[in-house]
Amino acid sequence: MNRSHRFLAGGFFLFLLLAALPLIASAARGAGRDTIVVGMELAYPPFEMTDTAGKPTGVSVDLATELGRYLGKKVVIRNIAFDGLIPALKTGKIDLIISSMTANEERARSIDFSAPYLNTGLCLLLKKDSPVRSIRDLDQPDRTVAVKKGTTGHAYAARHIKQANLLVLDKEAAAVLEVVQGKADAFIYDQMSTYQSWRKNPTTTRAILEPFQKESWAIGIRKGNGGLKARVNAFLKDFRSRGGFERLGDKYLKEQKEAFRKLGYPFYL
Repeated sequence: MNRSHRFLAGGFFLFLLLAALPLIASAARGAGRDTIVVGMELAYPPFEMTDTAGKPTGVSVDLATELGRYLGKKVVIRNIAFDGLIPALKTGKIDLIISSMTANEERARSIDFSAPYLNTGLCLLLKKDSPVRSIRDLDQPDRTVAVKKGTTGHAYAARHIKQANLLVLDKEAAAVLEVVQGKADAFIYDQMSTYQSWRKNPTTTRAILEPFQKESWAIGIRKGNGGLKARVNAFLKDFRSRGGFERLGDKYLKEQKEAFRKLGYPFYL
């Protein structure tokens, strides 16, 4: 084939490709309309975790599934490290965050949040023999405080704990282990997780379960997506009115619900 024939053949191929692009784009948009991609870190049982087959499960997975059913969309779960969830949402890699995420002012500057669906707060997991009686006792030079990177516990400690040694870790389990082994005086985390870690390690830890900072969890939504936000809020209202959150609590957190009742703390689902 001479040069002119190659040029003509190449031009014809380019013409076919350009003509097909609108059809390809249309097909992609059609698939997108039927699917909603939800980001969560599958490392926070019983809210976000995997079963023995490696399949996503937990409170947040069920909540995402119910939301997809309400919206008439197929749900795709993406497992993303917690501190990568907001960047993934902002860049369009996911459509929503449902990952036990606290709605606070700092995060709300970069993403939108649904109405709250769960109330909780920051508490303390302490080594058994620690003299600490409140969060105020931690800010001393001879103390070590563990936090999980990117959480509100991390943010609180960075703002308010100036004298103690701050140990920033990627995983909750690593932070709990620091307290269990007596290497850290405390781990700042949410109420339910603090309770669970204490119950798993009763001989080496104790817990202060009264929150020193009250918080609420919400669904993260990309800014400028008001229509989706309105539909998510409508779902949450409807799901609660139908006893959905009560059922999730009974399915995944029945023991904890009863324990919190006995301790005199309101259960937050």
